[in-house]
Amino acid sequence: MASTAITPTRMVLNQLKGRLKTARRGHKLLKDKRDELMRQFLDIVRLNQQLRIKVEQGLTEAFGSLSVASAIMSPEMLEQSLLYPRQSVELGMKYKNIMSVNVPVYDFKTKNDDPSEIFPYGFAQTSGELDDALEQLANVFKDMLELAQIEKSMQLLAQEIEKTRRRVNALEYVMIPELQENIKYISMKLAENENSTKVRLMKVKEMVQEDAHHYKERGVS
Repeated sequence: MASTAITPTRMVLNQLKGRLKTARRGHKLLKDKRDELMRQFLDIVRLNQQLRIKVEQGLTEAFGSLSVASAIMSPEMLEQSLLYPRQSVELGMKYKNIMSVNVPVYDFKTKNDDPSEIFPYGFAQTSGELDDALEQLANVFKDMLELAQIEKSMQLLAQEIEKTRRRVNALEYVMIPELQENIKYISMKLAENENSTKVRLMKVKEMVQEDAHHYKERGVS
């Protein structure tokens, strides 16, 4: 339904036609953006599923080895062996732009590149299963960090998809139909005014002709 506050003039009609053209162009661009976001989102979802399986397997193996080590070693010896870590990790973060969405990219760097630095103990008093557990945890750490990065990216992309979807729906079901209705209303009003003006002009013309005819008749007599 057309808004009653609209003034049915030619200038307003041209303005509404311009707004409708802009709204249609924006609607198409937002739909394209939404579709591309969905494609990127689904790619990340598939990667997330694969990586989650890999992380779960790595953690299962690591905790299995740690359970065996706990059964072999005394709790005091196990705690003492892991009490003072030798390796430290520095975590960095930057951003990558995906369809105007800034998603995080995590990166970590160890203080020492020597692989043996992950073992904060001597090998004489500990079991090989503890070595396996720490090595498996070190290997799975990078995958866990990538998984955290991917899940955060999924969350941000899902929010942007929802925001874009609402904008597309607002244009498609509210703004564009309202503009079309207003344009139709003004066009009808202008056509009615034009027809009324034609009728009045024809009536005036008839009256002028009629007066002129009577004037001639009076002049002749």
